[in-house]
Amino acid sequence: MAVIMLSAGIYLSCSEDSLPNNGEPRIRYVRVTNPLSSDSLLAAAYQGSTIAIVGENLEGAEQVWFNDRRAVLSPTYVTSTSIITNVPAQIPETVNNTLRIVFANGRTLDHEFEIEISEPEVVSMKNEYELTGNIATIRGNFFYEPLSVSFTGGVAGEVVSVEESMIQVIVPEGAEPGPITVTTNFGATPSNFWFRDTRNIIISSDPFTGWWNESFVVTNPGEGDPPKINGNYIRIVRELSSWNWVEAAGGPPSAMGDISKNIPDAAILNPADYDLKFEVNTLKPYNNNMIKFNLGLSRDFYNDEYRWVPPYDSQGEWETVVISLDEVMSKFTSAAVPDGNIVSPDGYYTRILVGHGPGDLDCDIAFDNFRVVPKVSE
Repeated sequence: MAVIMLSAGIYLSCSEDSLPNNGEPRIRYVRVTNPLSSDSLLAAAYQGSTIAIVGENLEGAEQVWFNDRRAVLSPTYVTSTSIITNVPAQIPETVNNTLRIVFANGRTLDHEFEIEISEPEVVSMKNEYELTGNIATIRGNFFYEPLSVSFTGGVAGEVVSVEESMIQVIVPEGAEPGPITVTTNFGATPSNFWFRDTRNIIISSDPFTGWWNESFVVTNPGEGDPPKINGNYIRIVRELSSWNWVEAAGGPPSAMGDISKNIPDAAILNPADYDLKFEVNTLKPYNNNMIKFNLGLSRDFYNDEYRWVPPYDSQGEWETVVISLDEVMSKFTSAAVPDGNIVSPDGYYTRILVGHGPGDLDCDIAFDNFRVVPKVSE
Protein backbone atom coordinates (compact mmCIF):
# COMPACT_ATOMS: atom_id res chain seq x y z
CA MET A 1 0.00 0.00 0.00
CA ALA A 2 2.81 2.38 0.90
CA VAL A 3 4.48 1.70 -2.41
CA ILE A 4 1.23 2.33 -4.31
CA MET A 5 0.58 5.63 -2.50
CA LEU A 6 4.15 6.79 -3.02
CA SER A 7 3.91 5.96 -6.71
CA ALA A 8 0.60 7.85 -7.01
CA GLY A 9 2.09 10.88 -5.27
CA ILE A 10 5.05 10.92 -7.58
CA TYR A 11 2.68 10.65 -10.60
CA LEU A 12 0.44 13.52 -9.46
CA SER A 13 3.44 15.65 -8.67
CA CYS A 14 4.91 15.03 -12.09
CA SER A 15 1.51 15.70 -13.78
CA GLU A 16 1.04 19.09 -12.06
CA ASP A 17 4.62 20.09 -12.73
CA SER A 18 4.10 19.29 -16.42
CA LEU A 19 1.13 21.68 -16.76
CA PRO A 20 1.87 25.23 -17.95
CA ASN A 21 2.00 27.76 -15.11
CA ASN A 22 1.65 24.85 -12.65
CA GLY A 23 -1.98 24.44 -13.73
CA GLU A 24 -2.96 27.98 -12.75
CA PRO A 25 -5.12 29.93 -15.27
CA ARG A 26 -3.30 32.78 -16.97
CA ILE A 27 -4.07 35.32 -19.72
CA ARG A 28 -1.10 36.02 -21.92
CA TYR A 29 -2.75 38.44 -24.39
CA VAL A 30 -5.91 39.35 -26.31
CA ARG A 31 -5.93 39.42 -30.10
CA VAL A 32 -8.25 39.66 -33.10
CA THR A 33 -9.73 36.42 -34.43
CA ASN A 34 -8.74 36.80 -38.09
CA PRO A 35 -5.99 34.19 -38.67
CA LEU A 36 -4.29 36.53 -41.13
CA SER A 37 -3.96 39.13 -38.36
CA SER A 38 -3.25 36.83 -35.42
CA ASP A 39 -0.23 38.91 -34.45
CA SER A 40 -2.49 41.97 -33.91
CA LEU A 41 -2.61 42.16 -30.12
CA LEU A 42 -5.24 44.26 -28.40
CA ALA A 43 -5.23 46.40 -25.30
CA ALA A 44 -8.73 47.67 -26.09
CA ALA A 45 -11.71 46.87 -28.34
CA TYR A 46 -14.99 48.42 -29.42
CA GLN A 47 -18.41 47.13 -28.40
CA GLY A 48 -19.52 44.11 -30.37
CA SER A 49 -15.97 43.19 -31.43
CA THR A 50 -15.06 39.51 -31.64
CA ILE A 51 -11.85 38.80 -29.73
CA ALA A 52 -9.69 35.84 -28.72
CA ILE A 53 -8.39 35.64 -25.15
CA VAL A 54 -5.17 33.59 -25.29
CA GLY A 55 -3.52 31.97 -22.29
CA GLU A 56 -3.19 28.78 -20.31
CA ASN A 57 -5.49 26.54 -18.30
CA LEU A 58 -8.63 28.40 -19.40
CA GLU A 59 -10.83 25.37 -20.00
CA GLY A 60 -12.81 25.81 -16.77
CA ALA A 61 -14.11 29.27 -17.74
CA GLU A 62 -17.87 29.72 -17.25
CA GLN A 63 -18.24 33.51 -17.41
CA VAL A 64 -16.41 36.41 -19.07
CA TRP A 65 -17.08 40.00 -18.01
CA PHE A 66 -16.03 43.31 -19.53
CA ASN A 67 -16.43 46.03 -16.93
CA ASP A 68 -19.87 45.21 -15.47
CA ARG A 69 -21.29 43.61 -18.65
CA ARG A 70 -21.32 39.83 -19.07
CA ALA A 71 -20.38 38.44 -22.46
CA VAL A 72 -22.12 35.52 -24.14
CA LEU A 73 -19.88 32.48 -23.79
CA SER A 74 -20.22 29.29 -25.83
CA PRO A 75 -18.49 26.13 -24.52
CA THR A 76 -17.54 25.39 -28.14
CA TYR A 77 -15.20 28.36 -28.10
CA VAL A 78 -13.55 27.65 -24.75
CA THR A 79 -10.33 25.58 -24.71
CA SER A 80 -7.37 25.30 -22.40
CA THR A 81 -5.46 27.91 -24.43
CA SER A 82 -8.12 30.31 -25.77
CA ILE A 83 -11.58 31.77 -25.34
CA ILE A 84 -13.40 33.40 -28.27
CA THR A 85 -16.24 35.78 -27.41
CA ASN A 86 -17.85 39.08 -28.37
CA VAL A 87 -17.44 42.25 -26.38
CA PRO A 88 -20.96 43.17 -25.11
CA ALA A 89 -22.67 45.86 -27.16
CA GLN A 90 -24.34 47.42 -24.11
CA ILE A 91 -22.42 50.27 -22.56
CA PRO A 92 -21.20 49.65 -18.99
CA GLU A 93 -22.61 51.47 -16.00
CA THR A 94 -19.39 50.98 -14.05
CA VAL A 95 -16.11 51.30 -15.93
CA ASN A 96 -13.07 49.59 -14.42
CA ASN A 97 -11.28 48.66 -17.68
CA THR A 98 -11.07 45.05 -16.55
CA LEU A 99 -11.69 41.77 -18.34
CA ARG A 100 -12.65 39.13 -15.76
CA ILE A 101 -12.95 35.38 -16.21
CA VAL A 102 -14.97 33.37 -13.68
CA PHE A 103 -14.17 29.66 -13.48
CA ALA A 104 -16.31 26.68 -12.50
CA ASN A 105 -14.43 26.34 -9.20
CA GLY A 106 -15.28 29.93 -8.26
CA ARG A 107 -11.86 31.39 -8.97
CA THR A 108 -11.51 34.60 -10.94
CA LEU A 109 -8.83 35.94 -13.24
CA ASP A 110 -8.53 39.66 -14.07
CA HIS A 111 -6.80 41.27 -17.03
CA GLU A 112 -6.49 44.97 -17.78
CA PHE A 113 -8.52 45.66 -20.93
CA GLU A 114 -10.30 48.80 -22.11
CA ILE A 115 -13.65 48.89 -23.89
CA GLU A 116 -13.76 51.79 -26.30
CA ILE A 117 -17.28 53.22 -26.43
CA SER A 118 -18.20 54.52 -29.89
CA GLU A 119 -19.00 58.16 -30.31
CA PRO A 120 -22.37 58.93 -31.95
CA GLU A 121 -22.80 58.10 -35.62
CA VAL A 122 -25.28 60.47 -37.31
CA VAL A 123 -26.59 58.94 -40.55
CA SER A 124 -29.78 60.65 -41.68
CA MET A 125 -32.86 62.68 -40.81
CA LYS A 126 -36.33 61.53 -41.82
CA ASN A 127 -37.18 65.06 -43.02
CA GLU A 128 -34.23 67.42 -43.37
CA TYR A 129 -36.71 70.31 -43.67
CA GLU A 130 -38.74 69.59 -40.54
CA LEU A 131 -40.67 72.66 -39.36
CA THR A 132 -39.88 74.55 -36.18
CA GLY A 133 -41.75 73.05 -33.24
CA ASN A 134 -42.22 69.69 -34.96
CA ILE A 135 -40.52 66.47 -33.91
CA ALA A 136 -37.54 65.57 -36.11
CA THR A 137 -36.38 61.96 -36.37
CA ILE A 138 -32.60 61.40 -36.54
CA ARG A 139 -31.20 57.98 -37.41
CA GLY A 140 -27.75 56.60 -36.72
CA ASN A 141 -25.93 54.52 -34.11
CA PHE A 142 -24.49 54.67 -30.61
CA PHE A 143 -27.04 57.15 -29.26
CA TYR A 144 -26.39 56.69 -25.54
CA GLU A 145 -28.06 58.82 -22.91
CA PRO A 146 -27.50 61.38 -21.64
CA LEU A 147 -27.25 63.13 -24.99
CA SER A 148 -28.01 66.45 -26.63
CA VAL A 149 -28.81 67.60 -30.17
CA SER A 150 -27.64 71.02 -31.30
CA PHE A 151 -28.44 72.80 -34.56
CA THR A 152 -26.45 75.26 -36.61
CA GLY A 153 -27.23 78.66 -35.16
CA GLY A 154 -26.19 77.64 -31.65
CA VAL A 155 -29.55 76.30 -30.46
CA ALA A 156 -30.36 72.94 -28.88
CA GLY A 157 -33.48 70.87 -29.47
CA GLU A 158 -35.57 69.29 -26.75
CA VAL A 159 -34.92 65.55 -26.86
CA VAL A 160 -38.23 63.63 -26.77
CA SER A 161 -37.02 60.03 -26.98
CA VAL A 162 -33.78 58.10 -27.45
CA GLU A 163 -33.07 54.65 -28.82
CA GLU A 164 -29.64 53.32 -29.69
CA SER A 165 -30.24 54.02 -33.40
CA MET A 166 -32.89 56.78 -33.34
CA ILE A 167 -33.46 60.14 -31.66
CA GLN A 168 -36.62 62.24 -31.73
CA VAL A 169 -36.06 65.92 -31.02
CA ILE A 170 -38.18 69.07 -31.24
CA VAL A 171 -36.81 71.53 -33.82
CA PRO A 172 -36.02 74.73 -31.90
CA GLU A 173 -36.51 78.35 -32.87
CA GLY A 174 -33.35 79.75 -34.41
CA ALA A 175 -32.24 76.54 -36.14
CA GLU A 176 -30.34 77.55 -39.28
CA PRO A 177 -29.20 75.65 -42.40
CA GLY A 178 -26.20 73.48 -41.62
CA PRO A 179 -25.10 70.31 -39.84
CA ILE A 180 -26.63 69.10 -36.60
CA THR A 181 -24.45 67.71 -33.79
CA VAL A 182 -25.24 64.81 -31.47
CA THR A 183 -23.26 64.78 -28.23
CA THR A 184 -22.97 61.95 -25.68
CA ASN A 185 -20.53 61.21 -22.86
CA PHE A 186 -18.40 59.44 -25.45
CA GLY A 187 -18.03 62.19 -28.05
CA ALA A 188 -19.70 64.75 -30.30
CA THR A 189 -20.44 64.07 -33.97
CA PRO A 190 -21.66 66.60 -36.56
CA SER A 191 -23.81 65.27 -39.39
CA ASN A 192 -22.59 65.11 -42.96
CA PHE A 193 -26.07 66.11 -44.11
CA TRP A 194 -27.30 69.66 -43.63
CA PHE A 195 -30.54 70.51 -41.92
CA ARG A 196 -32.62 72.69 -44.29
CA ASP A 197 -29.92 72.40 -46.93
CA THR A 198 -30.15 75.24 -49.46
CA ARG A 199 -27.01 74.30 -51.39
CA ASN A 200 -27.10 73.46 -55.08
CA ILE A 201 -30.88 73.41 -55.55
CA ILE A 202 -31.58 72.54 -59.20
CA ILE A 203 -35.39 72.49 -59.33
CA SER A 204 -37.29 75.01 -57.26
CA SER A 205 -40.55 76.87 -57.40
CA ASP A 206 -39.22 80.04 -55.73
CA PRO A 207 -39.90 81.41 -58.30
CA PHE A 208 -41.10 78.93 -60.91
CA THR A 209 -38.83 78.60 -63.95
CA GLY A 210 -38.89 76.15 -66.83
CA TRP A 211 -41.18 74.88 -69.52
CA TRP A 212 -43.69 72.65 -67.79
CA ASN A 213 -46.71 72.97 -65.55
CA GLU A 214 -46.48 76.12 -63.52
CA SER A 215 -50.03 75.14 -62.53
CA PHE A 216 -48.58 72.39 -60.31
CA VAL A 217 -46.86 74.96 -58.08
CA VAL A 218 -48.50 75.48 -54.67
CA THR A 219 -47.90 78.98 -53.34
CA ASN A 220 -50.69 79.30 -50.77
CA PRO A 221 -51.55 75.88 -49.33
CA GLY A 222 -55.24 75.40 -48.67
CA GLU A 223 -57.23 72.73 -46.91
CA GLY A 224 -55.82 69.32 -47.77
CA ASP A 225 -52.53 70.68 -49.08
CA PRO A 226 -49.25 69.75 -47.39
CA PRO A 227 -47.67 72.58 -45.38
CA LYS A 228 -44.84 74.60 -46.88
CA ILE A 229 -41.38 73.47 -45.79
CA ASN A 230 -39.24 75.79 -47.93
CA GLY A 231 -41.37 78.19 -49.89
CA ASN A 232 -43.46 76.98 -52.82
CA TYR A 233 -43.59 73.33 -53.82
CA ILE A 234 -44.85 71.12 -56.66
CA ARG A 235 -47.97 68.95 -56.25
CA ILE A 236 -49.22 66.60 -58.97
CA VAL A 237 -52.80 65.35 -58.61
CA ARG A 238 -53.81 63.29 -61.60
CA GLU A 239 -55.13 59.90 -62.70
CA LEU A 240 -52.40 58.31 -64.82
CA SER A 241 -53.21 55.18 -66.77
CA SER A 242 -50.50 52.68 -67.63
CA TRP A 243 -47.78 54.27 -69.80
CA ASN A 244 -49.45 57.68 -69.61
CA TRP A 245 -47.32 60.54 -68.29
CA VAL A 246 -47.00 64.24 -67.51
CA GLU A 247 -43.94 66.48 -67.34
CA ALA A 248 -43.99 67.91 -63.84
CA ALA A 249 -41.09 70.39 -63.96
CA GLY A 250 -37.83 71.29 -65.66
CA GLY A 251 -36.48 72.42 -69.00
CA PRO A 252 -33.27 73.48 -70.74
CA PRO A 253 -30.87 76.02 -69.20
CA SER A 254 -32.38 78.77 -71.34
CA ALA A 255 -35.74 78.21 -69.63
CA MET A 256 -34.54 77.27 -66.13
CA GLY A 257 -32.22 80.26 -65.72
CA ASP A 258 -29.34 80.48 -63.25
CA ILE A 259 -30.66 77.59 -61.15
CA SER A 260 -29.58 75.29 -63.99
CA LYS A 261 -25.94 76.13 -63.14
CA ASN A 262 -26.16 75.00 -59.52
CA ILE A 263 -24.68 71.53 -59.95
CA PRO A 264 -21.01 71.71 -58.88
CA ASP A 265 -18.38 70.78 -61.45
CA ALA A 266 -17.04 68.18 -58.99
CA ALA A 267 -20.43 66.46 -58.95
CA ILE A 268 -20.41 66.09 -62.73
CA LEU A 269 -16.85 64.73 -62.75
CA ASN A 270 -17.11 62.60 -59.59
CA PRO A 271 -20.79 61.77 -59.06
CA ALA A 272 -19.99 59.01 -56.53
CA ASP A 273 -19.08 61.78 -54.05
CA TYR A 274 -22.53 63.38 -54.26
CA ASP A 275 -26.18 62.61 -53.60
CA LEU A 276 -29.39 63.67 -55.29
CA LYS A 277 -31.80 64.68 -52.53
CA PHE A 278 -35.36 65.93 -52.50
CA GLU A 279 -38.35 66.10 -50.18
CA VAL A 280 -41.46 64.13 -51.11
CA ASN A 281 -44.96 63.88 -49.71
CA THR A 282 -47.26 61.14 -50.99
CA LEU A 283 -50.83 61.96 -50.08
CA LYS A 284 -51.77 58.76 -51.89
CA PRO A 285 -49.33 55.85 -52.21
CA TYR A 286 -46.95 55.90 -55.15
CA ASN A 287 -47.63 52.25 -56.01
CA ASN A 288 -47.70 52.00 -59.81
CA ASN A 289 -46.36 53.50 -63.01
CA MET A 290 -43.02 55.36 -62.85
CA ILE A 291 -41.27 58.63 -61.98
CA LYS A 292 -38.26 59.65 -64.08
CA PHE A 293 -35.50 62.19 -63.43
CA ASN A 294 -33.10 63.91 -65.83
CA LEU A 295 -30.39 66.19 -64.46
CA GLY A 296 -26.80 67.20 -64.95
CA LEU A 297 -26.86 66.82 -68.72
CA SER A 298 -25.88 69.34 -71.36
CA ARG A 299 -28.29 68.04 -74.03
CA ASP A 300 -32.01 68.70 -74.27
CA PHE A 301 -34.71 66.30 -75.46
CA TYR A 302 -33.76 62.70 -74.77
CA ASN A 303 -35.41 59.81 -72.98
CA ASP A 304 -32.52 58.24 -71.09
CA GLU A 305 -33.26 58.85 -67.45
CA TYR A 306 -33.07 57.60 -63.87
CA ARG A 307 -36.25 55.71 -62.95
CA TRP A 308 -37.47 56.03 -59.37
CA VAL A 309 -39.62 52.95 -59.16
CA PRO A 310 -42.56 52.33 -56.82
CA PRO A 311 -43.58 51.62 -54.16
CA TYR A 312 -43.12 54.59 -51.86
CA ASP A 313 -45.56 55.98 -49.31
CA SER A 314 -44.76 58.78 -46.87
CA GLN A 315 -48.37 58.66 -45.60
CA GLY A 316 -49.02 62.36 -45.99
CA GLU A 317 -45.78 63.54 -44.36
CA TRP A 318 -42.74 65.23 -45.84
CA GLU A 319 -39.70 62.94 -46.05
CA THR A 320 -36.21 63.30 -47.50
CA VAL A 321 -35.21 60.91 -50.29
CA VAL A 322 -31.49 60.26 -50.88
CA ILE A 323 -30.16 58.66 -54.08
CA SER A 324 -26.46 58.40 -54.84
CA LEU A 325 -25.72 60.64 -57.82
CA ASP A 326 -23.56 58.02 -59.54
CA GLU A 327 -26.55 55.68 -59.52
CA VAL A 328 -28.62 58.38 -61.21
CA MET A 329 -26.06 59.34 -63.83
CA SER A 330 -25.14 55.76 -64.66
CA LYS A 331 -28.56 55.48 -66.32
CA PHE A 332 -27.74 58.12 -68.91
CA THR A 333 -26.52 56.42 -72.09
CA SER A 334 -24.18 57.73 -74.75
CA ALA A 335 -27.22 59.01 -76.64
CA ALA A 336 -27.74 61.53 -73.87
CA VAL A 337 -24.07 62.02 -72.97
CA PRO A 338 -22.10 61.36 -76.14
CA ASP A 339 -18.80 62.51 -74.66
CA GLY A 340 -19.29 61.30 -71.08
CA ASN A 341 -19.92 63.56 -68.12
CA ILE A 342 -19.15 67.09 -69.33
CA VAL A 343 -18.93 70.24 -67.25
CA SER A 344 -21.26 72.82 -68.77
CA PRO A 345 -20.75 76.44 -67.68
CA ASP A 346 -24.03 77.32 -69.39
CA GLY A 347 -26.07 75.07 -67.11
CA TYR A 348 -27.80 71.71 -67.33
CA TYR A 349 -31.05 70.27 -68.59
CA THR A 350 -33.50 68.93 -65.97
CA ARG A 351 -36.84 67.16 -66.07
CA ILE A 352 -39.23 65.40 -63.72
CA LEU A 353 -41.59 63.14 -65.63
CA VAL A 354 -44.36 61.43 -63.70
CA GLY A 355 -45.66 58.36 -65.49
CA HIS A 356 -44.61 56.40 -68.59
CA GLY A 357 -44.53 53.10 -66.74
CA PRO A 358 -46.71 50.03 -66.17
CA GLY A 359 -49.84 50.14 -64.03
CA ASP A 360 -52.48 52.78 -63.35
CA LEU A 361 -51.52 55.41 -60.75
CA ASP A 362 -53.93 57.52 -58.73
CA CYS A 363 -51.27 60.17 -58.35
CA ASP A 364 -51.22 62.68 -55.50
CA ILE A 365 -47.60 63.52 -54.77
CA ALA A 366 -45.67 66.66 -53.82
CA PHE A 367 -41.96 67.49 -54.33
CA ASP A 368 -39.59 70.20 -53.13
CA ASN A 369 -35.88 71.09 -52.96
CA PHE A 370 -34.25 68.97 -55.66
CA ARG A 371 -30.55 69.39 -54.90
CA VAL A 372 -27.14 67.85 -55.54
CA VAL A 373 -25.03 67.87 -52.36
CA PRO A 374 -21.76 66.28 -51.18
CA LYS A 375 -22.00 63.07 -49.19
CA VAL A 376 -19.33 64.30 -46.78
CA SER A 377 -19.90 67.71 -45.23
CA GLU A 378 -17.51 70.34 -46.53
